[in-house]
Amino acid sequence: MIVPARPLLVALGAWLVLGICAAFMPVLLPAWQGTGALILLWGFADFLLARWQPSPSMQRVVSSSLPLGEWSPVEIRLHWSGRAAHGAEAFDHHPQDFEQQGLPARLDTRGNNTFVIRYRVRPMARGDHAFDCLGLRAGSPLHAWQRSLRLGTPHAVKVYPNFAPLARHALRAVDYRNASFGLQQRRRRGQGMDFAQLREYREGDSLRQIDWKATTRMGKMISREYQDERDQRILLLVDCGRRMGARDEEPGQSSGQTSASLSHFDHALDAALMLAYVALRHGDRVGLMTLGGPERFVPAQRSASTVSNLLGALYDLQPGIQTSDFERAAQRLLMHERKRALVVLLTNLRDEDDESLLAATRLLRQRHLVLVASLREAALDEAQAQQVGELRDAARLGAATGYRRSRDAAFKRLRAEGVLCLDVPPQKLAVEAINRYLAVKAAHQL
Repeated sequence: MIVPARPLLVALGAWLVLGICAAFMPVLLPAWQGTGALILLWGFADFLLARWQPSPSMQRVVSSSLPLGEWSPVEIRLHWSGRAAHGAEAFDHHPQDFEQQGLPARLDTRGNNTFVIRYRVRPMARGDHAFDCLGLRAGSPLHAWQRSLRLGTPHAVKVYPNFAPLARHALRAVDYRNASFGLQQRRRRGQGMDFAQLREYREGDSLRQIDWKATTRMGKMISREYQDERDQRILLLVDCGRRMGARDEEPGQSSGQTSASLSHFDHALDAALMLAYVALRHGDRVGLMTLGGPERFVPAQRSASTVSNLLGALYDLQPGIQTSDFERAAQRLLMHERKRALVVLLTNLRDEDDESLLAATRLLRQRHLVLVASLREAALDEAQAQQVGELRDAARLGAATGYRRSRDAAFKRLRAEGVLCLDVPPQKLAVEAINRYLAVKAAHQL
């Protein structure tokens, strides 16, 4: 599409003013006619030149896999086969769920046939997305017109949970105590059940650790060293129901920036991936199943591709509008997995879930150890911490207190059934879930 440029519009405006003056001063009529002819000739000639001007070729360079919530670079290369257009401006049609910095970009194409545009995007939603065509507005050779071009073809990308920092923090959880993240080290040599190695006797070793045959053969005291059991099974049961779409304002974030905060579902996925990574490093098998939305199942496995398989099963999931059926999910899980495992249910417990969740955990407890890891809304803590200044504040505090008591009662009933429970803010879910997993390993509860 070709539209008038600013110089042509200014010229037409001046010609119109001259025409008005010529209506009152006939002596200006020849000048008005001559000016009109020149503008018409200029515009027509430039229109033909603009039509014949070749369009540039365009190449977009961007990774096909982008991390959620992180800035990623995008590079666009434009090349004109002939003389480059004058005064071009470009805007890339990135996915609507992406934030961007660096657009629109003005191109100084004087003396250049090749131009590179660099900007960056930050995906704010997981799943499949696509960049549309590049919008380019280029000036004509005589500056009378502007051409609006759409270049290139749609470019598909996938947005995954940002696993890199999760893996880094998970390594800290496994290798040493990191006080800044609250991750607790649980390695306890000599107190596990699986045999690890023989070594020389050390002061403090118990008599049951002494290997008498090796002691007789070596002529000195030899002890057995044990480690925590390996090749156990961890099953992640991720809730995709409507409750998981809630978003809390991140710490240090103003109320006008809540669009950039992660949903409870995103926090649950981060916790699931981080826990899976730690469990795999401990030699355990990890599987996954979803409920309350699209039904996904990844059987328990222990291989180099396990994390990739989990990412592939989770990256495009979004919380839906369905109500989560915990009892049906428990029946499905029992059909898939018959060997004893630690079942970690990642959800947002509500007071109306009491009977449904209790029935589901009773089913699972027949064969598995169950951990219910629930995300607690920040608004609940804020309402209870707020000072009461008027009737509205008192009503809010009373409602929050009643709701909190209902949740606490539900957790109390679950614990009475032998279910392990966590009730933590979304930002602490991953760390607390890992700590509880390591505690289960250390206590030999599996």
